[in-house]
Amino acid sequence: MPHASSGTDASDAGTFATLPLAPELLTNLDSLGYRIMTPIQAESLPLLLSGRDVIAQAKTGSGKTAAFGLGLLSRLTLASPRVQALVLCPTRELADQVAGEIRRLARSLPNVKVLTLCGGAPLGPQLGSLEHGAHIVVGTPGRVEEHLRKGSLTLDVLTVLVLDEADRMLDMGFQASMEAIIAETPARRQTLLFSATYTEGIRPIAEGVMRDPATVTVEETHDASSIRQHFYRVADDAGRFAALQRLLLHFQPVSSVVFCNTKRETDEVAEALNAAGFSALALHGDLEQRDRDRLLILFANRSASILVATDVASRGLDIDALDAVFNYRLARELEVHVHRVGRTGRAGGYGVAATLVSEQDDYRLARLAELLGESLEPEPLPPRSVLQREPPTPAMATLQLGGGKQQKLRPGDILGALTGDAGLRGDQVGKIKVLASIAYVAVQREVAGVALERLGAGKLKGRSFRVRRVGR
Repeated sequence: MPHASSGTDASDAGTFATLPLAPELLTNLDSLGYRIMTPIQAESLPLLLSGRDVIAQAKTGSGKTAAFGLGLLSRLTLASPRVQALVLCPTRELADQVAGEIRRLARSLPNVKVLTLCGGAPLGPQLGSLEHGAHIVVGTPGRVEEHLRKGSLTLDVLTVLVLDEADRMLDMGFQASMEAIIAETPARRQTLLFSATYTEGIRPIAEGVMRDPATVTVEETHDASSIRQHFYRVADDAGRFAALQRLLLHFQPVSSVVFCNTKRETDEVAEALNAAGFSALALHGDLEQRDRDRLLILFANRSASILVATDVASRGLDIDALDAVFNYRLARELEVHVHRVGRTGRAGGYGVAATLVSEQDDYRLARLAELLGESLEPEPLPPRSVLQREPPTPAMATLQLGGGKQQKLRPGDILGALTGDAGLRGDQVGKIKVLASIAYVAVQREVAGVALERLGAGKLKGRSFRVRRVGR
């Protein structure tokens, strides 16, 4: 692949133009509005492009995917349709995001094929796609290992292996699969480890699979200008839920995440919130992929206002415009706490992060204060009078259609049916998500009944589809 000239002037400092990237990649980056590198890109890309193994740590949204994406695209031999780069991700959502970003970065290169291999999707179409060849595979460890066992995927010419959020893959029990996959790759390869946190559990893995890795760390602290952190004292576990209830009624966020440390607590808190009149969904690693997809669509649709989640389950989620984060307990690792807090106040918005702490947390709270370089004093809970308020009702309701891409349905078909025969205004229709054999559409709650009746009685693409309301 031809490389750009390295002759740049001082005004180019910190831009992608200073890197030895192909002219096609540089032109595309400019068209995407990517000109100035983020700190993680500026520090890691020169190392990646020189062929070094790299351990890179930076928060979600810092540009990690573009960094390793450009690195692996720069090493492709486009004439060969064999798998030359593999990116392993802990969840299907993250794999889909990563594959989408790599495709955007590669759109000026001729015929780059990026294939996603994840569990929860049919095996047959993946087998067919692999037969036609691919340059880059992005997938989850379980499904990638399954294809290796079947012989449908071979990695004998692999040049780059990326472990994206490797610590979360360990947390989710993928260590054996990761080791089995790595054993199928050439010893002389470039290995890149990118993560928002770097826990002790990943260190032995990194030492075992990487050669003299360079370490790049971009310190993550919360942005005090857009995120306000609050800490509230609870006497014991019995008072923890009541405190959360008061905080939710005080701040009244339209969209928020409550972080719990265990799957069991996630279910218990979500159940208690729903019993108290809130609209909450529980997200953890025990969910089937179909149920996980549905819950995330409901939350993104604004058909539910609270997502109660474990850290593992929430990693890699593309959640925007989050008003608040509530930590039911301090995270076991302080880096994870900072990562949680960074979920709110993004994209130029203002966010609130509220953490419940007991006396047993005082030592870790002091350590967190050292990490952030500021005083973290617990403050009084909102007055009990807030309990007289009614929990807010989500603005949207979600309808599920029994047809999707396989039935040639498109978002425009659904929107047209709702604003045509159903008589809804365009501003009464929210997000539309069309999956393989199912589709979801959000509508304003007050017109959900009309939309359900009209869609059920009408036709899309000349066919009748079963329609039902899902969620709360």
